[in-house]
Amino acid sequence: MSIQNTKANASNTDRPIEKGTAVITGASSGIGLETAKAFARGGMNVALGYFTGESRAKSLAESLSEKYGVKALPFYGDITKTSDIAAFKEEISSKLGFARVLVNNAGVAGQMLFQDISDEAWERMISTDLTGAFKVTRAFLPDMISEKQGVIINVSSMWGVTGASMEVAYSAAKAGVIGMTKALAKEVGLSGIRVNCVAPGIVDTPMLSSLPRQALEAAAKDTPLQRIALPEEIARAIYYLASEEASFVTGEVLNINGGFVI
Repeated sequence: MSIQNTKANASNTDRPIEKGTAVITGASSGIGLETAKAFARGGMNVALGYFTGESRAKSLAESLSEKYGVKALPFYGDITKTSDIAAFKEEISSKLGFARVLVNNAGVAGQMLFQDISDEAWERMISTDLTGAFKVTRAFLPDMISEKQGVIINVSSMWGVTGASMEVAYSAAKAGVIGMTKALAKEVGLSGIRVNCVAPGIVDTPMLSSLPRQALEAAAKDTPLQRIALPEEIARAIYYLASEEASFVTGEVLNINGGFVI
């Protein structure tokens, strides 16, 4: 049993998506970083949203532009602040044009007993993981409605599907993301816009850095596939949902957890 794959599957077989711009929040590391790579490989311009990790975002933008011949640019924004999101959206529109794909990936996580959750901790989790996705979507959706096209992909979690002990705030926020996904898909389908969600299991990202290795080994053992996920595996699922391969898929939650939750 291994914690993760020792070698990622080759991911240079992504089928091109129609040209345009993909906006990815939380793109400076983990799932967001790998998602940005996937869309750049597919020939799309990429807006790399970041709140922290400015140097990583800038380095990634340069690398993607040089390697794939697309426009890849970093954009700062605090997704909990409406004014930041308005500026974020306007800057992207002026430099990269219409955002045909939006990936709401930015988020935070945390573990604590329910009775230890302070008002501030609760509000931080909800404002980032749920309200942040709402605010970013609200900023970009009018252009999609006007263009009668667009794809929105929200990143939830398997804990949003089933709940997790000592992660009540996180589970609540991610369950809200799923509810928002399903409701919005019904609302904007007539405008030619698809809205879907991925619910990853435990993924080898910087978010796991605070967990002891024994905990990760236990999580891998409890997963039928006997490992945790690589971020590029989640990115490939996001890319699929944005592609024409998923042209009749909307309002769905794609569970990517190695069988941990069945």
